[in-house]
Amino acid sequence: MRVIVRTVSELCITGGSVIVLFVVYVLFWTGVKADHVMDDQIELLQKEWSKPRPPADGSPASPLRPAPYAKGKPFAIMYIPRLGFTWNKPVLEGTATGTLKKGLGHYADTAQLGQKGNFAVAGHRRTYGDPFKDFPRLRRGDAVVLTDGTTWFTYRIDKGPYKTVPSDIEVIDPVPRTSGYTRPGRYLTLTTCEPEWGHSHRLIVWAHLDSTQPVEAGKPEALRR
Repeated sequence: MRVIVRTVSELCITGGSVIVLFVVYVLFWTGVKADHVMDDQIELLQKEWSKPRPPADGSPASPLRPAPYAKGKPFAIMYIPRLGFTWNKPVLEGTATGTLKKGLGHYADTAQLGQKGNFAVAGHRRTYGDPFKDFPRLRRGDAVVLTDGTTWFTYRIDKGPYKTVPSDIEVIDPVPRTSGYTRPGRYLTLTTCEPEWGHSHRLIVWAHLDSTQPVEAGKPEALRR
């Protein structure tokens, strides 16, 4: 009998240790790895942006038809001062699982950055760097700033965090029905999971494009301490 009790106890201790190690992995190690990966993505962008740009070929560029983003690749950096002045995350094209491990993901079927329509972005609430851990802190009037290496785009939050279900895909429509917007514009939608350690619901914020300026003009007001 003692042998059985001892064996069961040892199994319980072993099982508990495995659980603790798994929790440490989820809470700590995936975050450490994700932070390094996101830093690498930002470094890639900054290196690309530092390269000399080819001279214009004389043909007029069409703002209505910008070059498509490359799937799974970074194309912008996002800053949200409300979440901390050191908070900055790369934005990649697509919302596949592997993509969201590297940063925030742009819904590929929504508008491009700064263009007319709804530029929609998703991010993990927890794990893989916890990019949107403090998402519920966002408030109306908060700035969400992005850059693509040539332009600063400053959006201002109008509504949220709004709680809904994952099947509510209308939240990323060009004019989201529950956003309060009534006509086409240049909008931003951010989405993440709710509750903090679950995915039964989604939290949403909507913002409008408030201003733009070339990177040569320096950081926008929202990023100046």
